[in-house]
Amino acid sequence: MEVTLSPAASTSTLKNVNVLATSITQNLTTSILTWPSTKPKLLNLYLPNNPIQRNSTRLSLPRCSTKPDTNTNNETDQNSTSESDSNPKPQYPSTAISSNDSLSSSLPPQSLSRGLVFDLGPPNSWDAIEIGSPVVKRFLSDEEERWYMWYHGNSSQNPGTGDSIGVAVSSNGIHWERGVGPVSSSGDVGLVLKCGQDWWAFDTMSIRPGEVVIMSSSKVRASSAVYWLYYSGFSSEKVDYMDDDLQNPERFCLDNMSNGNGDKGKIFKSLPGLAMSQDGRHWARIEGEHHSGALFDVGSEREWDSLFIAGPQVVFHCNSDLRMYYHSFDAESGQFSIGIARSRDGINWMKLGKIIGGGKISSFDEFGAINACVVRNKEDGKYLMAYEGVAADGKRSIGLAVSPDGLKDWRRFQDEAVLKPSVKDGWDNKGVGSPCLVQMEGEADEWRLYYRGVGNEGRTGIGMAVSQGNDVSSFKRWIGFHL
Repeated sequence: MEVTLSPAASTSTLKNVNVLATSITQNLTTSILTWPSTKPKLLNLYLPNNPIQRNSTRLSLPRCSTKPDTNTNNETDQNSTSESDSNPKPQYPSTAISSNDSLSSSLPPQSLSRGLVFDLGPPNSWDAIEIGSPVVKRFLSDEEERWYMWYHGNSSQNPGTGDSIGVAVSSNGIHWERGVGPVSSSGDVGLVLKCGQDWWAFDTMSIRPGEVVIMSSSKVRASSAVYWLYYSGFSSEKVDYMDDDLQNPERFCLDNMSNGNGDKGKIFKSLPGLAMSQDGRHWARIEGEHHSGALFDVGSEREWDSLFIAGPQVVFHCNSDLRMYYHSFDAESGQFSIGIARSRDGINWMKLGKIIGGGKISSFDEFGAINACVVRNKEDGKYLMAYEGVAADGKRSIGLAVSPDGLKDWRRFQDEAVLKPSVKDGWDNKGVGSPCLVQMEGEADEWRLYYRGVGNEGRTGIGMAVSQGNDVSSFKRWIGFHL
């Protein structure tokens, strides 16, 4: 599938922002990522009022070099694979560790850890308390494949504040290299973006990645790719979103949201934001049209998204046509819902309305849908949406919906969830959500589903499940490789 970005002229004034770049021109297209080798220099990037010229680069994603194995018991067998030595490998600092090294003794035994590919960081690391919101991207060169995962983490002893965004890398999408602290170079891994520091900003309390779009100029080599990070930013403003005791959709793992201060049924207000980077590590926020710096505001009092905007995920359809899928809580229907906005330049957005609400009575998503991940199927061109379904009792599972054009006529793929919480004492027995779909190609011809799992005492982790070929009616948790 060939995709390009051709934004229309913006009516906003020039915005001067610090962006880590060596050279950025006005011709932006999607590109293949290569490992950065040096830290780029700072310069001033001006977002132009003029239209950006169209140019295109084909995005090629061949199949994975190894195939993960699954079975009906979904038991984990973590075996590593080697990375190609034909190209230089990224240079990680001494603080970089394997994701397997961070596994603690508090984890359940192997038979109960099936599907888990990324656990909490080690003690005193930036992501030691909570992780989630995986945004996984796969890139291939002629000789090797590389995986990037952006995710949120928390090291605070007061969950609910201080979320940051970090990046981990992998050669197979299973075994990840992570960092215990902030990145220090373009080849580093670890914490990459903290909450905003300006008192008036929309993202001072927490930030969660929604999507990372990789773009570059046709006049700049692929190693100078420009990353666009769409994220949810949470401010200290609290909103009432319901009258009963259903837990916060962003922190459903916590047993007591009120903490004795009468805040049960309230959440921090969130809005969508945008940041840009030259290397996927060092980010500069791009101020949107909203006075808080967000891309756009909540709806008016009687609109379905009047309380908050969360989980922005952006997809290319064609030239000058980008779609953002996001969720909110529809106070009128009493359900979480997913809506869509449309843009010509990725910065200025027009809302088109709600596309998915609650499911059937007693279904896994009766109370609504959140955290959408939409992928255009390379085989039939249809749009596949993985989403986090909320049951009447608050339990979270993952469901699928499909649309011929990604705009309208969304229908649920089936009445049942494609991935449910594990049973008994599994690491993700309390809930699964924040799905991220990756379509594989070639002999594998399958889908990978990365997700956040929540277990006993609210412990979080990131898991992976795999479809049976092209059949997306169910996913089996990863258990190892066929070598």
